[in-house]
Amino acid sequence: RYPASITQVMTLYLTFEALAAGKIHADDPVLFSPHAAAQAPSKLGVRSGDSITVLQAIEAMTTLSANDAAVAMAEKLGGTESRFAALMTLRAQELGMQNTHFANPNGLPDSRNISTARDSAIMSRAVMRDYPQYYHFFSLEGFDFRGRQINSHNHLLGPGVDGLKTGF
Repeated sequence: RYPASITQVMTLYLTFEALAAGKIHADDPVLFSPHAAAQAPSKLGVRSGDSITVLQAIEAMTTLSANDAAVAMAEKLGGTESRFAALMTLRAQELGMQNTHFANPNGLPDSRNISTARDSAIMSRAVMRDYPQYYHFFSLEGFDFRGRQINSHNHLLGPGVDGLKTGF
């Protein structure tokens, strides 16, 4: 099935991997290309040529499922969206996700973007196991972005529910 915004868990996995390896830092800029800025909602609405920090991109993906931030991060880490999607698929296979193929970093509709419930569980467990230091981002109920409050799409968050990611 089409994994929708749950796709962003793999984008975040590769982001956390780069952070943990010291390849990027939380305050590094994430530049928005025309392609990233043109993504369909849900999105932050950052203009082409503008940038946010890696930390803000993480917050935007975990709370808002921001498609523009996911593409901007993909371009930062992989050079192009398609190259990053290939890296996502490769990492998925390495994690044991046998029935997953990623076509983009955000989960917007694409018939080539497929996964299974089992593979999504493998990915979710991997992000919790491999990067527990970043897991708290999935519990964010909101964050401040340029003077406006961005609230989470995950309305289940609260006592007893610490997140991971929503999709449809």
